[in-house]
Amino acid sequence: MRWKSLLALCCLSWCLSTQAEPRELQISVGDWPPYLSTDQRHNGVIAHIISDLFAEEGYQVSFRFLPWPRAYSTAAAGQYDATGVWMHKDEREDDFLFSAPLLDEQFVFFHLKSQPFDWQSFDDLAGMTLGGGLEYSYGPAFDAFLAQGKVKMERVSSDQQNFDKLLKERIVLYPQEMNVGYAALRSHFTPAERARITHHPKPLLVNQSYLMLPKRLAASQELMQRFNQRLQAMRDSGRYDRYFRDLQAGKYMLTEEDAEQASTGP
Repeated sequence: MRWKSLLALCCLSWCLSTQAEPRELQISVGDWPPYLSTDQRHNGVIAHIISDLFAEEGYQVSFRFLPWPRAYSTAAAGQYDATGVWMHKDEREDDFLFSAPLLDEQFVFFHLKSQPFDWQSFDDLAGMTLGGGLEYSYGPAFDAFLAQGKVKMERVSSDQQNFDKLLKERIVLYPQEMNVGYAALRSHFTPAERARITHHPKPLLVNQSYLMLPKRLAASQELMQRFNQRLQAMRDSGRYDRYFRDLQAGKYMLTEEDAEQASTGP
């Protein structure tokens, strides 16, 4: 009887230790400051939200930063438990389940304060020179307007280049996601330069982005449901909005001390 009691005690001890250790999830992501970036605290505000939501379900999240096409393809192949964040496209449903909306993106027109600007329809932009990203879509409606040739869009590879052209008055407007634009300004420009730039409050485009879970993994359906429940509870409680207030307050920016700790290690 003693060996049975000992065996039961060992089994109980093993179960408790297993439950105490968080299970690990591997998530592939692309670099998109300030939402997803190794140059931000907690790997960016969206990575922080994802990590905290899954932590409440007993998971520890590890992010793998990859080029966007590779982040997608490797997750679709089942090499990662999820990938984020992505806009919804019908063709992506062949490979993935979509979570509830995780990020509300708002694209706006950045412009110089010295050049007042207002618009109600795309035709109000006629004759202007805009900055843009290489091979970047600003939504079907604005893409169709650009194709009409009523405005000129000079496309370059980075936010820094576009804002530099804006400051030099080589372009009049730069459409970009609001938080992404201001993150680029904080990272690459002086306070005096940043003070010269503002944005128009009317959104050019409002998008939603999602965490995607590969259909080929059997656990994805249940994992998605648990994630969605936690996300809804976070929104309902007001916690979700606090992450973005912290973002606006600059709390996700790495300090020099953070950089030194990262370079020296523990």
